[in-house]
Amino acid sequence: MDHSESQSIMQLLNLLHAFLSRNKCAACYRQFNRKEHLVEHMRISYHSVHEPMCGICGKRCRSFESLRDHLIGPLPKAECERVFRDRGCTFCLNILSSPHALRFHQDRCQLSRGNNGVLHRFANLGIHDDLRIDSGKTKAVALACKMVGGGSDGSIDLCARICIIDEYENILFHSYVKPQLPVTNYRYESTGIRPEYLRDAMPLRHVQRKIQDFLCNGEPIWKIRPRAGKARILVGHGLDHDMKCLELEYPLVKIRDTAKYPPLMKTSKLSNSLKYLTKSYLGYDIQNGIQDPYDDCVATMRLYRRMRYQAHRIEDYPLATDSQNKNNFASWRQGELERMSPDELLAISRSDYYCWCLDGKDVA
Repeated sequence: MDHSESQSIMQLLNLLHAFLSRNKCAACYRQFNRKEHLVEHMRISYHSVHEPMCGICGKRCRSFESLRDHLIGPLPKAECERVFRDRGCTFCLNILSSPHALRFHQDRCQLSRGNNGVLHRFANLGIHDDLRIDSGKTKAVALACKMVGGGSDGSIDLCARICIIDEYENILFHSYVKPQLPVTNYRYESTGIRPEYLRDAMPLRHVQRKIQDFLCNGEPIWKIRPRAGKARILVGHGLDHDMKCLELEYPLVKIRDTAKYPPLMKTSKLSNSLKYLTKSYLGYDIQNGIQDPYDDCVATMRLYRRMRYQAHRIEDYPLATDSQNKNNFASWRQGELERMSPDELLAISRSDYYCWCLDGKDVA
């Protein structure tokens, strides 16, 4: 084969690559037969800089679970799996510069369990209360409850123990709670709660008021905004259930629930357990035997902080729901959108969920 034939073949291959790439999603790498199908995909996929991304091939995934499958799942991408086995952190899924850098990184990335001894000492005292209204400190707090059973068969969840910590894992509030209904099952094997612990416990209504006042931090609940203001961010796992049992109301815009955060979920409809998330993304076990609400608080706060401190590019209007983005994929722009390259389509695409990295950034 002479030089001119080689050049012709290369040109054909380049043209074929360009043709195939024309309808290839720049985020998830799916290929489409027609450009209009790619545009429709971008319209409903909400790809953005906030999605978990493979540090090797650049593919974006809807969740860290999907990214983990891409790297080390049943059918991983071969090249990505090879590099990840050598230089990838199994907890945060980042790619390091060398195996030596990986060893140093994982010593810091794999966390150990919280200080249970502190909580057990407070548990013997029954109450630890450091909830204070202030103007600046303690922007985010984690809450966890442990439930006993009520009703004839003990299936009704009643809050009997609660813990709240700050961002630095300090206990702000720990108390046993006296339920409003009779307890028929103390669930001792998992809660460690005995009848005498609840005999003189703080009444539920008292606990409600204290927590509500602390979370609002002097701000009327109807006035709480998504950003700025005095109200605190509330972190937890399955907070809908905890808030229902506590009969508490708090604005969704200030709640960070690790059971509902898309990057931490199995799929768009199924959540991962806190036990699984802690083992997979923090590197240690919780909820074995008698369960401590302090452990749950620490795990959710660490997951929240790990998500909050991701290094995502700052955008002026980061959400698809922002008014400035409402016409990005409008149907009347179809012709214009079909003339855009996949990279240009990705550049105007925005997330359909609030990324927790925005909590730490001054975004309009």
